[in-house]
Amino acid sequence: MSQPTAISVDPKSAKVLSARLKVGLEIHIELATRTKMFTRVPNAAHPSHFDEVPNTLIDPVVCALPGALPVMNKAAVEMSMMVGLALGCSIARYSKWDRKNYYYPDLPKGYQISQYDLPLCHDGSVVIPVAAGGTRAIGIIRAHLEEDTGKLGHELPGGHHYAGSLVDLNRAGTPLLEVVTAPDFDCAEDVVTFAEELRNICRFLGVTEGIMQKGHMRFEPNINMVLELEGGVTVKTPIVEVKNLNSFRAVKGAIEFEAKRQIEEWRETGREMGRGMKSTRGWDDINLRTVLQREKEDAHDYRYFPEPDLVPVEVSDAWLADVSSRVPELPLARRARYITGYGLSEIDALNIVSERDTCFYFERCVAALEASGGAKSAKDAGYATGKLLLNTIAKHANERGIAVHELEALGMGAMQVASILALREAGAIGPQAVDPLIGALLAEGGGDPKVVAEKLGLVVVRDEGQLNAWVDAAIAANEAAANDVRSGKMAAIGRIVGAVMKLSGGKVDAKSVNEAILKKLQS
Repeated sequence: MSQPTAISVDPKSAKVLSARLKVGLEIHIELATRTKMFTRVPNAAHPSHFDEVPNTLIDPVVCALPGALPVMNKAAVEMSMMVGLALGCSIARYSKWDRKNYYYPDLPKGYQISQYDLPLCHDGSVVIPVAAGGTRAIGIIRAHLEEDTGKLGHELPGGHHYAGSLVDLNRAGTPLLEVVTAPDFDCAEDVVTFAEELRNICRFLGVTEGIMQKGHMRFEPNINMVLELEGGVTVKTPIVEVKNLNSFRAVKGAIEFEAKRQIEEWRETGREMGRGMKSTRGWDDINLRTVLQREKEDAHDYRYFPEPDLVPVEVSDAWLADVSSRVPELPLARRARYITGYGLSEIDALNIVSERDTCFYFERCVAALEASGGAKSAKDAGYATGKLLLNTIAKHANERGIAVHELEALGMGAMQVASILALREAGAIGPQAVDPLIGALLAEGGGDPKVVAEKLGLVVVRDEGQLNAWVDAAIAANEAAANDVRSGKMAAIGRIVGAVMKLSGGKVDAKSVNEAILKKLQS
């Protein structure tokens, strides 16, 4: 059988009929265990050890001193299993540790303990909404556990520039979960959507704080272009891995820049994908461009071999069942429940779920409102709570420059939220009273909303005689609107309602006002 003849293409003159972006993503997640991956030294990714003095979270294991032996952190393995389960992965019943050999100044041992051919989690899938509409399943090839490196810096204390490299080993040995997706992305927007969803999943699981600026999650897109040329020729540009992106803006910018740059480079050089062609680049956040760092190693260049100082990880049925039971309801499922169960809009549900602690605050408030009997149904409780949190309460949070859930510590706890909504549902306070009542409760650091409302004179007046007097005065002052209502033009009633509310100082219920006006005008 004859072999097909290679088609020679001049990249400078070739006509490109279509250019398709192809992206796979590697994500490094620092796990927030109390101690490091292979030693009991405190972990810099745990909230209690943020911003420690450089080179204080170290010991002989971290520094790779002779005779120091690693011991596996069980909590890190369990956190990794939880992430794997949330991503639809199979959990390996047997996995092992390997040495990944390479030299870098912040890698004390000269190798990294990682997992190579037998990762802990494999073959998963996550469904995300996509920019083109609908959803898409993103394949998860693997999620393997390893240890982080140290960190190189170029600033002295006080922000002064240093010409050399300063090595801080506080991060070295931090448990690091690397999630590797299939190259299923074809636009930068979908990559960002996945990255945001993964961060949210990990924060809901409680396995990382996910603070991007601290490097808790670092994204590394592997990018290349598939070019369809005239004559039926397909060209694939060499894969570029952009390293250590710690913002969604950088992820999007790097991918979009590479999509253009790779076509231009192919036009100039004709280089196509092949062995030894992969390179790594960094992201210049000032000039908004990628810059070449080095040619990328292939797997064989790392000289992987089994780690002789660690036992394999063997997952029993009982252990897997125990870890599975700890996986909470995930963000996408919560969002769907809020839409179908509470009647919230997609954007409202997304805004609640996008911040873990705000979401948990919301659920505490809903539970408190249901328990108090202040809502007619669970659906009403969820809908009313969501609207209050996203509107009036969010306004007060924005004025203070804090997140919504942080108002809980200032006196706007679940009990206060539930009480305000119950008072509103019962007609004890009008809608216009909610904002000043919340402001007063925050100023006083909490308290009983009913007591505070009474003290401020926000409680709705129930005196029918006084209400009728206000209504009579409002009708007399708005004779034209009253005649419109009598003739069936109901939109005009708003002017009379507004006049009553003004006369009462907002101390009457709008529903009761409407009923009183109609009773007088339609009798």
